[in-house]
Amino acid sequence: MIWAAVLAQAATTAPVPLWRDPVHDGAADASTVRDTRTGEWVMFYTNRRADLPLADEKDVSWVHGTAIGIARSKDGVRWRYGGTAAIPKACTGATLWAPEVQRIGGRWHMWLTVVPGVFRDWNAARFIVHLTSRDLKRWDCGERLDLGSDRVIDASVAVLGRGRYRLWFNDERAGKAIKYADSRDLKRWVVKGTVTDTPGEGPKVVRWRGKWWLVSDAWRGLLVQSSRDATRWTRQPGYLLAGAGMRPTDRAKGQHPDIVVVGDRAFIVYFVHQSGEAETARDPRWHRRSVLQIAELREDGGVLSVDRERAVVRPLR
Repeated sequence: MIWAAVLAQAATTAPVPLWRDPVHDGAADASTVRDTRTGEWVMFYTNRRADLPLADEKDVSWVHGTAIGIARSKDGVRWRYGGTAAIPKACTGATLWAPEVQRIGGRWHMWLTVVPGVFRDWNAARFIVHLTSRDLKRWDCGERLDLGSDRVIDASVAVLGRGRYRLWFNDERAGKAIKYADSRDLKRWVVKGTVTDTPGEGPKVVRWRGKWWLVSDAWRGLLVQSSRDATRWTRQPGYLLAGAGMRPTDRAKGQHPDIVVVGDRAFIVYFVHQSGEAETARDPRWHRRSVLQIAELREDGGVLSVDRERAVVRPLR
């Protein structure tokens, strides 16, 4: 009976890592949604080419030339590879980063960071495009967003009310500040301002337990801010996932969060570089590899916390 209980819990407990890309082993920047037609969970992610052999350690072409990978799951526990997203080259480019996928108004929307080429350094232009889909499989070109800068990345979109939408993004020209823009139609955006005290990237904004939460990658862990109106934000002391975890594949800081709210529960999906793993002793490029992990968020007195060592039972139910 004891072993039966152990096996039953194992069948409903999220694995560590949650997902490892079978092609290039460089999964990052997840966006996770539930397919309204099949009931499956679908995870879109940046498919970094972590296994690309490069002689120069400073050559970052391995994070360019990236497609958007897909993983699918019926229960949030067992995941399978779903190939790469069918995204038109006509409105994008050679390098695709950080998908933000949401269902709004009966249609799927994706905001995608595009770098028009493959580069050995970080100095190329970048922009965000909007795409739509009816089935989460084939995507149609929408608009290239005009956000007042030639180097913008990492979109996060929230519905504030009927016909009121807000987009947060990283403006690299402004010291990697996180800015926000408003729209009435999801097509034309007007930049409104900067979220103060938030240099970083990968912002994710969700509404949970009566508040708006903005969690962003501050390169030393994840910065948390909360708000009643999605405009004025209060910073939470410290950083989530700032240190290394103890479990294999989770031994580095958490980066670029996705947050999935399911009922009263909220889950954070983050990526972890494999720099803390034993394989680095044999392969000096192993640190490039990255995997996706999941943990459950806790809220107490308006403060978010996460225990990455705690098993996640029945995630995304």
